[in-house]
Amino acid sequence: MPSVVKINVLTVPEEQREVLEQRFSSRAGMVESQDGFEWFELLRPVEGTDQYLVYTRWRSEEDFRNWMNGEMRQAHQGGGRPAASGATLWSFEVVQHAAPRPRAEG
Repeated sequence: MPSVVKINVLTVPEEQREVLEQRFSSRAGMVESQDGFEWFELLRPVEGTDQYLVYTRWRSEEDFRNWMNGEMRQAHQGGGRPAASGATLWSFEVVQHAAPRPRAEG
């Protein structure tokens, strides 16, 4: 079964960027111990958009749903005013991937 990728697209006004990044930083380590979790990245826009991408990769759709219905829900309770003004979730299956090849020592 292929891994699944979830990309949460967050529209974040300029004045809320630091707030959003701080919130993610304060929750560091929460997702890493979740069963089925494979990867996380918070991507800051560089130019031409106000949308951050929250990239996570999971062993299965079920593992992602377990995270959404458990630890993730708890992590987002009582967080105060939202930093993002909008959010969209994109879902993908990993069809192909590559990693750097080990370099020959010598």
